[in-house]
Amino acid sequence: MRSLSKEQAHESLIRVKGLFKGFGRISVLRDLDLNLHGGEVLTILGPNGSGKTTLIKLLATLTKPDKGSVQILGMDASDSGTTIRRHVGVVTHEPLLYLELTGYENLKFTGRMFSLDRIDERIESVVDRLEIGPQLRQRIGTLSHGMRKRFSIARALLHDPLILLMDEPESGLDQRALSLLDTVVSDQKASGRTVVMTTHNLDRSVVQGHRIAVLVNGQIAYQESVGVDSNPTSIRTAYVQHTETNT
Repeated sequence: MRSLSKEQAHESLIRVKGLFKGFGRISVLRDLDLNLHGGEVLTILGPNGSGKTTLIKLLATLTKPDKGSVQILGMDASDSGTTIRRHVGVVTHEPLLYLELTGYENLKFTGRMFSLDRIDERIESVVDRLEIGPQLRQRIGTLSHGMRKRFSIARALLHDPLILLMDEPESGLDQRALSLLDTVVSDQKASGRTVVMTTHNLDRSVVQGHRIAVLVNGQIAYQESVGVDSNPTSIRTAYVQHTETNT
């Protein structure tokens, strides 16, 4: 893993200010602010329709805001999307994989798309981390949902991103795969990278995150730092109070 520069380690890797996003007459995100530094892990909780997926797509430069600013690594997402995507790994609900290609062919394609050097070495590394070697030569379309998710995570890690964005990555994963995912998040955190992930699992969010944010009706209704001594029960109570109050 490459290390952050001294400047990057002390600056915000993600800075969002006054973010608005809507689809037609429906407002999805409303005046949202967010600030994350290197080494921080933010887990975002929220009911369905609260704007979690839209926020991930905006941070990944997969869609543009209606109003407000998104800065990634000091670059404005509105005009530096191509450069930003070289430093961001994304796991969405869609696997972003070609079903008719094998796992190896998908990863090879991703490596070429990013003009990576030592592609096969990189593939070997992420394959080992996600334990997907036996399925590497199988077509993605023949694999289970959980195994496709592992390849999706491998694809997101292949170019060694400084920022990892994941939208409910635990969906479809078995216990072994969840343990591998926890290791991925821990490795990113230890190397000074930033992780933003959405989830419906409050207990796992307490274990994995530095901060928990509750997104309701397009706004962050509650935010709290967490640690090894954090009480999931108190956070669950706060989550229920804020979601019931604001929905």
